[in-house]
Amino acid sequence: MFSDLPEAPTDVADLWDSSMAERVGTMLDGERRVAFVYRTPDTSTFRYRVSNVVDALNHDPGGTVRAGWFCDDELRALTRLVPQLDLVVVARYPYGAALRELIQRAEKHGVPLVFDCDDLVFDVRFAELVMSSLGKDQDVNAEWDVWFAYMGRLNASLRACRGALTTNGTLADQLSAFVDDEVSIVPNVMNREQQAYSRAILEHKLASGWKRSGPVTIGYFSGTPSHVRDFSVASGALARLLDRDSDVAVRIVGYLDDLAELERHRDRVEFLPFMHYVALQRAIGEVEVNIAPLQHTPFNICKSDLKYFEAAAVGTWTVASHTPSLDDAIHDGTTGRLAKAHEWDAALAEAVDLARDTGRYAELGAAAAHAAHERWAWDSVTEPFHRALAPYVSAR
Repeated sequence: MFSDLPEAPTDVADLWDSSMAERVGTMLDGERRVAFVYRTPDTSTFRYRVSNVVDALNHDPGGTVRAGWFCDDELRALTRLVPQLDLVVVARYPYGAALRELIQRAEKHGVPLVFDCDDLVFDVRFAELVMSSLGKDQDVNAEWDVWFAYMGRLNASLRACRGALTTNGTLADQLSAFVDDEVSIVPNVMNREQQAYSRAILEHKLASGWKRSGPVTIGYFSGTPSHVRDFSVASGALARLLDRDSDVAVRIVGYLDDLAELERHRDRVEFLPFMHYVALQRAIGEVEVNIAPLQHTPFNICKSDLKYFEAAAVGTWTVASHTPSLDDAIHDGTTGRLAKAHEWDAALAEAVDLARDTGRYAELGAAAAHAAHERWAWDSVTEPFHRALAPYVSAR
């Protein structure tokens, strides 16, 4: 592991700590004003699709667009501000009475609405697939009620919008069937605090000559409890690697506890709890190898590349499953490794060998980090968002 990395900052001000009055004031101070609506702040979709974008727009020194986010109990107050807006982004928000009132007022005042979604959860034809991908018990009627209701309500919100935003071309193709306007791609990126701390970790590695000690550690960073089936793609290869090599360990951060074939090596697995996203960068930066296994399903191939770039930003090597987004993000063998289902044994063994070759690891890790800080920088989201906004602004 890489040790003695700089401590995570403790004074990170999460965007969701702001009051509605503060957010409204910032938004209305812009020449162009965009409101994002999302059900309630969380550490997944809200952070990437709302918080990071709003923060980047509001800190763009030459930008004319200012934005604010609003959640469930703020929608009716936001509705009164609609005539002062240029665009409303409906971010994965299920249709309901408050949203209906917002939509009606927007239509009355000619304010366009666009839908933003980062998963294949807006078409009930895929409800059974989503349930299966997430490991839901299909013998439980309540699961069917929940997922058909949720996805159906999202579809109703989508159909009320003129256009859509999403993370990649695969999802854009799916969304295009439901909107009149072109679907725009606005990628996931790091935010300012996350990128600054990632740079500090990287600089420490560079200054120390990528000094490491102890066993080579392979990390799996699970965002939700639903990742058991994805982890199983790599768990057999991990178990076989630990069978052969006594100087390899595993770190799991998040909710995952079902180790599948890796269970026989539980004593060599370190479990860390779900943590703040900035602190998570240190947990990723300490391991030599990050893994991003995914089952090959229509749901998973729509996933974005964030599991890769957050590791690359701290100079950690990644082995990942093939998806369109990951294939586009990773230069195979140069900035990471892409593995088909039958290739995980070889890819993990290669990654461990690479970790033990400090010179080569440093060369590749630094190159991957440089690319990550260029392509997924916090302010790199502003230009694609401005492109997406342009047709609506010109129309108004």
